[in-house]
Amino acid sequence: MEDIIVVKLGGGASESLDQAFFNQIRKWREENKKIVILHGGGHAISQMMEHLGIPVQMKKGRRITSKETLDVSKMVLIGQVQPEISTKFQKENIPLIGLNASNAHLLEAVPTDDAELGFVGEISRVNTHFLQEILTLNAVLLIAPLGLDSNHNWWNVNADVAASAVASALNADTFYLLTDVPGVKKEGTLLKAITPFQIQDLIEKGEVFGGMIPKLKSAVGASRNGVKKVYITKQIGTVGTEIKREVGHSDAFISHL
Repeated sequence: MEDIIVVKLGGGASESLDQAFFNQIRKWREENKKIVILHGGGHAISQMMEHLGIPVQMKKGRRITSKETLDVSKMVLIGQVQPEISTKFQKENIPLIGLNASNAHLLEAVPTDDAELGFVGEISRVNTHFLQEILTLNAVLLIAPLGLDSNHNWWNVNADVAASAVASALNADTFYLLTDVPGVKKEGTLLKAITPFQIQDLIEKGEVFGGMIPKLKSAVGASRNGVKKVYITKQIGTVGTEIKREVGHSDAFISHL
């Protein structure tokens, strides 16, 4: 299936979808492009945890997830954030289908290598056949970043990581990672393009940190896995910072990001 666009929508961004966003979605649909959105919800999860008196703990931009935190994440992502986004699409008369890991084992997960993160997983398989079948219905797909393992246990998955896995599995033409800044900056200057080696340098020097680290690693992963165009930006349809493959270097070096 050609002309697939995958968009990672940040939790904060999902609360402020503007008319420009929906106009771009309409334009893509008119061009017969298939659109898949992975939504975050970290801000809403943290708010609910604070309301319930559950400590919020992070490690290198990723949420440390206890069983209690996992239950809250499922509740907020599937029961709050996804319906809120769906309602906004409905108001704009854009057909949308909300999905999660329990739909045809959509996203399969395994525990991350870092046991300190708790119930945090990595995507091991995407049910691309199911996604391709649903895409023929000509609706935008909206997916929550959660995974199920072979024993039907749930795992919290970083939304950037999940979006990268879906973009890679679908061999997407374009992958947008939306954030609350115009793109990647170095010493205050927006970088129009960046390579994996430059990304590694920024991480090692501490010039990028927190949630931007998994975002950059996810962008590199999608690029390495065949996604043609990868952008980190504030708004779909704008370039922001493009992730460029570095010619002449092996993937062995890039893959450690």
